[in-house]
Amino acid sequence: MGKSQVLKVFLSSMGPKAPRAGARGKKNDEPKGWKTPTTLTEMRSFHGLVSFYRRFSHNFNTIMSPITNCMKGTKFTWTPEASTAFEEIKVRLTTALVLVLPDFSQPFELHCDASGVGIGVILSQRGRPVTYFNEKLNGSKLNYSTYDVEFYAVVRALKHWSSYLAYNEFVLISNHEALKHLHIQDKLSARHAR
Repeated sequence: MGKSQVLKVFLSSMGPKAPRAGARGKKNDEPKGWKTPTTLTEMRSFHGLVSFYRRFSHNFNTIMSPITNCMKGTKFTWTPEASTAFEEIKVRLTTALVLVLPDFSQPFELHCDASGVGIGVILSQRGRPVTYFNEKLNGSKLNYSTYDVEFYAVVRALKHWSSYLAYNEFVLISNHEALKHLHIQDKLSARHAR
């Protein structure tokens, strides 16, 4: 009689398949085989599944924007832009994500970026990402000026990662020239004060 294996548990995820004891090294390539959604239900299911991974991928919501735009209303509409986004998300889910654990004795770096579609922020240390934050713009935020959207990205990042940044040094890095004068503004607009 051979060896018995009772209650052997494997955790299947995107990436290596791992038993409780450790990684086996075999890659799970399921996302590569995903078919393009053909119904609104399939599209919503895909969106719900991949949304968990947004904190591990830079500009996730901006990339997902064409897909979320297809989900509006009750009629299924799939666009070429949505197909491109679908393929990009599949690639990102099967590519190794390398995040570092935060070291609270070192200063953090907050890299903020914004576009007309969304904001993306990277919290990093020594040039290596700790985590990501992404948000798709909607409603009145779509009408914000470039300065206001960049400012909004900074404020959202500070709120989102307050537990990391409240008592630690950090450097704010933005590619928007006007934000470098933020600390010397005499008066804030009502929107900025909120």
